[in-house]
Amino acid sequence: MDHTNISQSQLLVPNTSRFKIALCQLTVTNDKADNLVRARKMLEDASHKGAKLAVLPEMWVCPYSQEYFTKCAEELDEENQSHSPAYSMLSKVAFTQGITIVGGSLPELRNGRLYNTCCIFGPDGQLKAKHRKLHLFDFDAGQDSFRESDYFAAGDSPTVVDTDVGRIGVGICHDIRFPELAMLYKRKHPGVDLIIYPSAFNMSTGRMLWELEAKARQVPSMAVDNQVFVAVCSPSRDSEGSYTIWGHSMVVGPATLWSSRRTAGQDIPVSQQITEISQLNHSETQQLTSHIPISYRSGFKVVVLLAFAIMVAWTLGIVLDVVISDIFTAILRLTL
Repeated sequence: MDHTNISQSQLLVPNTSRFKIALCQLTVTNDKADNLVRARKMLEDASHKGAKLAVLPEMWVCPYSQEYFTKCAEELDEENQSHSPAYSMLSKVAFTQGITIVGGSLPELRNGRLYNTCCIFGPDGQLKAKHRKLHLFDFDAGQDSFRESDYFAAGDSPTVVDTDVGRIGVGICHDIRFPELAMLYKRKHPGVDLIIYPSAFNMSTGRMLWELEAKARQVPSMAVDNQVFVAVCSPSRDSEGSYTIWGHSMVVGPATLWSSRRTAGQDIPVSQQITEISQLNHSETQQLTSHIPISYRSGFKVVVLLAFAIMVAWTLGIVLDVVISDIFTAILRLTL
């Protein structure tokens, strides 16, 4: 049974095949009110530059540190907007500017638990979908150690949302390390041409996943393998807090790399607050799919191979998410 959280909409075909997306690489401070003011300005500037879709980073209301999560948390719903200033701001800007906003992520307080949650708003200012981070980031490397699971509960369903600019799959930061999520979005939900990951990778994991020499098979290959656009929006590196942000917001296409590479082959300045505009064209993915269709195969062998992989991993005591992720990804590529 498919438990994907998909917004209830009849909009399966985007209103436009070509549109501008804005990645708002915000510098996050320890002042939530100040972050809201600057995020609002960046969103409005993006709209004035012609963007129809604007994206904020992961955890943009506060530094990525446990002492801020509860203090800056919101209930993130329509009935409690007076106690959810970030939620309210995103809704109002989406409405006044007539744009779709993928609102990065915020600490959401729900039934006594904290979630790392992304809210997506339509041009009418209404909440279209929420995505709660599925794969919590637990990282142990001495002084760089961080255990997100000590503070947040994990989400329990992927999220696909229909918007004015097309059908979008959503993940948050560490969700990108599990490529089977992108494969699920593309292969089980026709029309997904864009996957967005608000992110806040630190210096260690960012270097592993973003440096071209070491990671050229992560974000770019996700776009190529699944014939989708992939957008990753990060805070800037000079954000406040003990958790140092890697930066490097980017948009990657199935055949082209934008945003992270400028005319001289330079990155977006990682230490600058900047709004980067890219133009996306749905016809690029549609043409690629028609020329090189992704094969879809399913059957009993899927169940057999998955069961075998789980049995082997359990027997050998392999519990690292990296290893398990690679096993499932290899199986899915052979069987989907």
